[in-house]
Amino acid sequence: MGTDTPATGGFGERLLRLRTAAGLSQEALAHAAGVSVRALSDMERGRSRGPQRRTVEALAAALELDETGAVELERAASLGRPRTRRTAARPPAGTAGPARTGAESAPYDHEPAGAPEPEPAGHHPLALPRDLSDFTARGPALAQLRALAERPEPGPPPTAVISGQPGLGKTAFAVHAAHALAPYFPDGQFHVDLRGMDPQPTLPRDALARLLHALGVAGSAVPAATEDRSGLLRSVLRDKRVLLLLDNASDEEQVRPLLPGRGTSLTLVTSRQALAGLEAVHRTELALLRREEAVELLSRIVGPDRVGREGQAARDLAELCGHLPLAVRIAGQRLAARPGERIAKLVGQLAEQGDRLDTLRAGSLEVRAAFALSYRQLSPQARTVFRRSCLAAGPDFSPETAALLAGLPRRQAARCAQDLTDAGLLQPHPTADRYRFHDLLALYAAEQLAEEDAPEEIAAAEDRAARWALRRATAAALHFDADHPPVPRTAADGDPDPATAPIGPDRAHTWLENERAQWLRALRRAQAAGDHRRVVDAAEAMHWFSDRTMHWELWVEVFRRGADSARALGSRREEAVQLNYLAWAYNVCVYDHTAALATARAALDVARETGDEVQVGWAMGYAAGALNRLGRTDEAIEEFRRAADHLAGQGCAQSRLAELTALNLLGQLLRQSGRAAEALAIHRRSEARCRAGVPGKPQEVIGLYLAASRQHIGNDLAALGRWREAEAPLSYALGHFEAARMPAWSEAARLDLGIVLRHLGRRDEARATLTAAHQALVRLNNPRQLEAAAELHSLDGAGRAG
Repeated sequence: MGTDTPATGGFGERLLRLRTAAGLSQEALAHAAGVSVRALSDMERGRSRGPQRRTVEALAAALELDETGAVELERAASLGRPRTRRTAARPPAGTAGPARTGAESAPYDHEPAGAPEPEPAGHHPLALPRDLSDFTARGPALAQLRALAERPEPGPPPTAVISGQPGLGKTAFAVHAAHALAPYFPDGQFHVDLRGMDPQPTLPRDALARLLHALGVAGSAVPAATEDRSGLLRSVLRDKRVLLLLDNASDEEQVRPLLPGRGTSLTLVTSRQALAGLEAVHRTELALLRREEAVELLSRIVGPDRVGREGQAARDLAELCGHLPLAVRIAGQRLAARPGERIAKLVGQLAEQGDRLDTLRAGSLEVRAAFALSYRQLSPQARTVFRRSCLAAGPDFSPETAALLAGLPRRQAARCAQDLTDAGLLQPHPTADRYRFHDLLALYAAEQLAEEDAPEEIAAAEDRAARWALRRATAAALHFDADHPPVPRTAADGDPDPATAPIGPDRAHTWLENERAQWLRALRRAQAAGDHRRVVDAAEAMHWFSDRTMHWELWVEVFRRGADSARALGSRREEAVQLNYLAWAYNVCVYDHTAALATARAALDVARETGDEVQVGWAMGYAAGALNRLGRTDEAIEEFRRAADHLAGQGCAQSRLAELTALNLLGQLLRQSGRAAEALAIHRRSEARCRAGVPGKPQEVIGLYLAASRQHIGNDLAALGRWREAEAPLSYALGHFEAARMPAWSEAARLDLGIVLRHLGRRDEARATLTAAHQALVRLNNPRQLEAAAELHSLDGAGRAG
């Protein structure tokens, strides 16, 4: 029979006819049945005449055959299977093997080369564990392993290390993969549990003996030394095509002696450790399930009808399980054992965080027990880092925070964090030197903390970390203090650890952003402890930095605490300052203009009481801004005029800056009221004062005010229809704000420039500019995002009309 012609009347012809009748391509049927296209092609051509039963069952299911059709397809396959097969391996030359009769010593009856559909190997004590019929997801990871099986690379046989945190289902995935890939390995599939989590893991010497015995080597032929056993295993496997599943490995030294040296075998290694020292291996790091995958697993366990009736509860359950396969399986099996129980009831029980790990238990399956296995393997220092790190604020934490909480040197804590990552107990950030917990592991860490650490130890750890974080935050924020920079700030003044302090604005900004949850909690803790001086100093230090991050809602809390602590200290002058900062935060950070007006009025009262005329002017300006946003435009204009006049009468440098702010905002409000010519005159006046400079203030500060004045000038010119003149001042403002890393300012200027470019008919430039502005304003949660979207819509509408 030609190799390209189906076997007449046999299994191949029947399969081809059924596939054609179903309207499926080879690729579609192969995918649905979980076999390779090459294997399917060989079956249809008659190269593989008798595929194994489970392959036929998969094909029948994919073809949606009824019971009769499935039985007929299996009968056709069985006729092509050899009647007698022996799979006991011959020991290498020079070793004594079991006595064989003529039939037993016959060579293995292979199917034609390349066919991945042989019968499984004969009986042996290392057979694969049973596969899970409800196994879900992991398609891409399985495809990677299938590629290794189909196209082994030149060189040593491929080894795939499957790792990840406890509860990800590494063993379940490896077993499922081994069953799926079994047709590619006609000489057998072998599973060895290396018991890596036991107090005494399996010795390589003992694992080698078990493998050699399963491969047919007589006990008397197995050498005594581990190295000799390893060499014999490599010799036995050299001409075989087997799949080895080395499950639950403890470390690299346990695995290396068990790996084949040559040939086309495939080795799968599962471990809770990353086994980073294992050379030249493929790595399959399993991730958490996606929400829809977690719900699908739940559906397969308890039934689709039950999940369909409580779809939202099923999704909530997946979230509460942290999309961890073990947790989802436990929840599902618990529900399956209680068919009358609602999914929503279990959701309610799991929502109680203190009891969640107790609830995630079904028979012998328990999430807590899975975590405990890894926890017991840790060194005492790593256990401390694991427990104490759950005290960190925010979604992730740095090695410095871990060290402070654990009371360890930073380098030692960093090594422990790496060990915890390798053990799957922490998740590393992809780019930054930071770590985070899975939700359920955080609960387990908190449990261990309560059991193993005394309350006074926990309080001392939190105090130590909080004091350190607040000191560093204050020092880092002072990098942006443009009021008092006698020299460029290069030293870490006031930092608790100058050797590791973030130097320069860029690094200081990064640290303050990454650690904002940590230093905000430290600020709260300091105030609760009555350390009001530290609170006021920190809030004051944040003043200029907050201008660069005005999209952070936390500034309301920072400056409210600053005002409260100043009041507690009896410092009325500082209270007025902090109240003005708070009015600003209400106005531009959270858009609560009613609160902004009330706070500005309170600041005005305190400033007048203390005779601080500069703070009086600032308070009037913040009140005017709130009045404008509340729609009280006429009152706002008059308040801005009063503020500007009041500040013009003061002689200090601080009053000049406050006056510039009042003038710019007054002009803006006049423009928005249809009085663009008046606005332009005021903004030209502001520009002239900036160009003249302010004695005692650095050029960096004056440069920001000048850029703001020019942004207003550009908008005034645009309002007057002088579009070409408007472009240059807006471009200047955008460039200056970008250089200063002030996105809340630069993106508004970008929007203004995009509007001008649209009116100038430069459509491509306008589209790019407006699109960038819209995306950034959305990220900043700036209300002008709506204006940017409207401008893009107008641009599109004009294009369609044209």
